[in-house]
Amino acid sequence: MKYQNILKNDKVQCTICPRNCILKEGQEGFCHVRKNINGEIVLDTYGYNTGLAIDPIEKKPLYHFYPNSSVLSFGTLGCNMGCQFCQNWQTTKSRSDNHLLNKTSPQEIVRIAQEYACKSVAFTYNDPIIFFEYAIDTAKLCSEFGIKTVAVTSGYINHEPAKEFFKYMDAANIDLKGFSEEFYSKNCHAHLEPVLETIKYVKQETKCWLELTTMLIEGENDSEQMLTNQCSWILNNLGDDVPLHFSAFFPRYKFSERKHTEFSTLLKAYKIASDVGLKYVYTGNLSNTKTSSTYCKNCSKPVIIRDGYNLLEYNLSNGCCNFCFEPCEGRF
Repeated sequence: MKYQNILKNDKVQCTICPRNCILKEGQEGFCHVRKNINGEIVLDTYGYNTGLAIDPIEKKPLYHFYPNSSVLSFGTLGCNMGCQFCQNWQTTKSRSDNHLLNKTSPQEIVRIAQEYACKSVAFTYNDPIIFFEYAIDTAKLCSEFGIKTVAVTSGYINHEPAKEFFKYMDAANIDLKGFSEEFYSKNCHAHLEPVLETIKYVKQETKCWLELTTMLIEGENDSEQMLTNQCSWILNNLGDDVPLHFSAFFPRYKFSERKHTEFSTLLKAYKIASDVGLKYVYTGNLSNTKTSSTYCKNCSKPVIIRDGYNLLEYNLSNGCCNFCFEPCEGRF
């Protein structure tokens, strides 16, 4: 196993993510799935998943990556984040193998993707960073058969493994959960800076198509100042053309007593991001055609009109606006 340090007294340090867990023999890391077995870090969920689904690519969400195509989605157990508001907590927080319903090799995943004419395979539901080896082996095989690969991730990964991981990903949606160290520390038991470094790396140094998502929780990460700071950072470090999705929180896990996010909160964030200068801003999981559609950044006419995950109108040819011929950033 490449990303580990062998220590004294049969201990091993896992160096996949910034937690850098030091594990005794038989001990599992924070993620629950990477363990010290006979002096090496082993992924004990390799080849298993919690279920397969065929989704529209827009559900990931990816709006600028082969729109209207199908993606085969799967995940495993565990997570290296500690989000108190996790929307998939039944599997990300689980230590029980009872949730691992399917033993599915990378070869079988490719076969299923081909059978159902899926343009891509997505590593999602829980963070693929923790099933690093399984995801990369699957991605390599997908590439041999012309199938694209997508990582839906929190981006909480160390730099060296990130270089290998994103080399094999064609697209990523990175979950930027909030824009303060206090938010990450209190609500995710993690840190903001490693996530920002991953986002910059993917955008600036890889060929992987990047989109960002922030799930807004009222009273936690939706202040005008925090959103302005976040959008300004994106503009200054990534440019104006990285799609940014704002989605609504629904009561889950340890935030089960909180109220769900109102659409007005998403609209506020949409306006702030647009006013800062970001060109591709979207509201997700609460359907609104105006704020889920793509507009040409030159002539402002709609080039992709969406209703939820459905495409109603497509006005791009070879990735360019049909009205003014301006290129639209993405993979089309």
